[in-house]
Amino acid sequence: MTPFDLILRTRIIYGESALDRLGDLGRELGFSRTLIVADRGIVATGIVERAAARLVASGVSPSFFHDFDANPDTTMVERGRVHAAAQRIDSIVALGGGSSLDCAKGINFVLTNGGSMRDYRGHNKAARPMLPSIGIPTTAGTGSEAQSYALISDAETHAKMACGDDKAAFRIAILDPLLTVSQPAAVTAIAGYDALSHAVESFATVKRTAASDLFAREAWILLDGNYARVLESPQDVAARGAMLLGSHYAGAAIELSMLGATHACANPLTARYGITHGVAIALMLAHVVRWNAEVVEDRYAELLRLVGDNGSGSAGDRLADRVDRLARRGGLPRTLAEAGVRREDLPSLAADAATQWTGTFNPRPFDAHAALALYERAF
Repeated sequence: MTPFDLILRTRIIYGESALDRLGDLGRELGFSRTLIVADRGIVATGIVERAAARLVASGVSPSFFHDFDANPDTTMVERGRVHAAAQRIDSIVALGGGSSLDCAKGINFVLTNGGSMRDYRGHNKAARPMLPSIGIPTTAGTGSEAQSYALISDAETHAKMACGDDKAAFRIAILDPLLTVSQPAAVTAIAGYDALSHAVESFATVKRTAASDLFAREAWILLDGNYARVLESPQDVAARGAMLLGSHYAGAAIELSMLGATHACANPLTARYGITHGVAIALMLAHVVRWNAEVVEDRYAELLRLVGDNGSGSAGDRLADRVDRLARRGGLPRTLAEAGVRREDLPSLAADAATQWTGTFNPRPFDAHAALALYERAF
């Protein structure tokens, strides 16, 4: 059994109306002047106003930062730092999807440790303490609230940078399924599929351990069993809760095990074409599963057993078919051509994919030649 060193740095508060505890939890962490980082779409739902009211009722003074987009970059994080410094904040609340949570972590890095996000690419490069923070996801997707990494794009090159530090982890994650009920169907489909991919990839990486397997297994069971349900019955709070918890568990599995070739291939599609991350994942996951099955067939067979799939044929093909059916159920594009990718760009996309950090954890050796073969399959 592979050795591991497990520290769960984030306290989990799960349950309907858990947002109501925000003020008290902030006071427990010593919040006085907190920055709420939330994207504009979340502001429009009224959730930010509710969160601010809970803080004010507990004597915490909130300020707000919304000036960032779906893929936060170094320029947006710097704008957040300037705003946060002017407000003299002592804490951060991140509210929204992965972009809000990642942007909040990015602001925390540069506000407390200086420099730019480029200085923190990799792991544990922040020398000074960081501000206490609370993460509140409103989508079942990235699981960023369970991770010490922020995914920030370089504003000049558009490359996604994984910037991690133990100190960047949220002290508390509030998982309130009621916050996810109002998601548009497309967001539910795209974010949920991203979470599914996290469970599948983290279960098969070269870095996996018994600890990461615990989270990945439970994440897969919850996500596979409820993905179609939340699309069919958006008001089903139990299914929403299962997806939210599954997303969090998958995020915890990533923290311990990392990801693989699916994400390595997806990131250049987002950088080059602006394809939404979860859509890019859906374009690649089934192909990577079939390709990886040569070395992790037994792992894929276990995932199938966990959800009662005891059919005939190779586990790689069956799991690939299963995740492909889920992508179709979510109405996600099925080919690179359908998503607007040009065939002549595939070699340069493959070269970019080969530089992605996640590819180094893939169970089957991954390089530009492998990436090109996968893109060709997906085209």
